[in-house]
Amino acid sequence: MVRTQTLQDLFKRYRRPGDLLVAALSLAFALFLAVNLPGQTTWVARVQLFAQPAFWPTVAVAAMVLFSALHLIGALVSERIPGRWAEVGECLKAVEYVVWFMVYVLLVPWLGYLPSTIAFTLLLTYRLGYRGMRWSLAALALAVGVVVVFKSGLQVRIPSGALYELLPTGPLRTFVMTYL
Repeated sequence: MVRTQTLQDLFKRYRRPGDLLVAALSLAFALFLAVNLPGQTTWVARVQLFAQPAFWPTVAVAAMVLFSALHLIGALVSERIPGRWAEVGECLKAVEYVVWFMVYVLLVPWLGYLPSTIAFTLLLTYRLGYRGMRWSLAALALAVGVVVVFKSGLQVRIPSGALYELLPTGPLRTFVMTYL
């Protein structure tokens, strides 16, 4: 039987790479929510505690602050496993895809939804290492499917591209601007 003798022994565990950063960011976000909570929720007079609009958000944010603080304490008192920069490198790799998506979002008003989506899926497929006609056709089919579902099926209002303005006026231009 193992007995806990100190607070450090209670929270001691092996700290994975990046754990301290995640714990600190988690606590900072929880404190941010706690500071802004009074402005986002209200306490109503003569309403029972569990029916208050602010009660459950307050409970959730208080729990976030408590458990984030415990996580940070645990990360501070634990022995670190080497490899932090490898973890940071993995996190930075994910940023690449955010950049890809932001470029895609910036291109949609210029090229239009369908051409931008086709270019995005083809380039991303190539970037991920799926090269060849089969993968390109799959990416193309996915792009067309996404556009059909969002523009025609769900009727999501996405601005037509400036490139579409170059088409001659008529039913083709109207169709392209409405559905593609």
